[in-house]
Amino acid sequence: MNSVRILHTADWHLGKEHSYLGAKGEQRKQEVLLTVKSAISLCEKENVDLLLIAGDMFESNRAAKLFADEVLNCFAELTRTKVLIALGNHDPLTADSPFKNKTLPPNVFVFPENDSVFPFPELGCRVYGRSFSSVYSQGEERFFLTVPADDKVNILLLHGETKSDLSSPYFSVTKTFIEESKMDYIALGHNHKRSEIVRLGATRFAYSGCIEGQGYDESGLKGAYLGDISKNSVKLNFVPLAKRVYHDIDVDVTGVLSVSESVVSKIKETSENYSDDLFYINLVGETETADTINISEIKAAAEPQVYALRIKDKTKVKLDLELLANENSLRGRFVCEMLEMLEKADEKDKELYENALQIGLKSFDGQVNFGDN
Repeated sequence: MNSVRILHTADWHLGKEHSYLGAKGEQRKQEVLLTVKSAISLCEKENVDLLLIAGDMFESNRAAKLFADEVLNCFAELTRTKVLIALGNHDPLTADSPFKNKTLPPNVFVFPENDSVFPFPELGCRVYGRSFSSVYSQGEERFFLTVPADDKVNILLLHGETKSDLSSPYFSVTKTFIEESKMDYIALGHNHKRSEIVRLGATRFAYSGCIEGQGYDESGLKGAYLGDISKNSVKLNFVPLAKRVYHDIDVDVTGVLSVSESVVSKIKETSENYSDDLFYINLVGETETADTINISEIKAAAEPQVYALRIKDKTKVKLDLELLANENSLRGRFVCEMLEMLEKADEKDKELYENALQIGLKSFDGQVNFGDN
């Protein structure tokens, strides 16, 4: 049975500014480029037939001008791999696109703004797709090109958002669209979190996720899908590629002797390569007093251990709130009113009021700085 070997990747966001990392921001930008080059090199090592890039290669078309030639030169060095690109909402095929009216290496194929197909008879496959023509694209009820009923492998490359309707401004991909596409595999981009490979009807589809985390809210391993697609089979494995991993972890400080030691210990438990990684630490649990948590002290102990660190204090002060509410003071009045609001609050608002109560109590002890939330 004919099969084709692919590397499915998306959402490189080359050129994205990482200002949240301060002086390390420029280094991080260059690291993403190195990861992209590693992914391209993997095609040569793994004898990949098709490198499928499902949009948002670049953070913007302005950023693309800084990186496009370097990336295209890497594509041109591939000896067997054909590179197919469906541009996304960050790098649409507009007048300022680096791919507009540009002579590309013979192995690089960029989809136009309408439903299109690139046939590869020597591989026994066809690759369908389309690029964004602007930063917004509504999506379609169905793919408008008819897939021939033969033994060729049919792949669809899209940047879009899986939805139940056409409400997304980023190309809605509905269940009906997938089932009626008659594709063997749909390689999706836009969602930065990798999905499992899902089957609807005879069609399988997946998001590869972004190739490198773009911020602390994109934790976990990042990479691409590598493997073989045939007429009735999709065998893809996730390949981690990112140089650094973002971690979002909770550290329960209830009853601990040293919060700093607990944080450092949790960091080391989380990752073998913790010194290369970025951590968002959520301090949770209960403390005996409002001054138990000293963020500066924790950072002094933990920051030298990792590449980058953020800490969020979500702890609660262990207090007798009913006793405080009867206290003849401004603090007592505050607690009394907050407890009344909590009692009347809907379930969805209770967490908001509980957080406000805790921040308020800490502020009375001078433990809250301007801008804390």
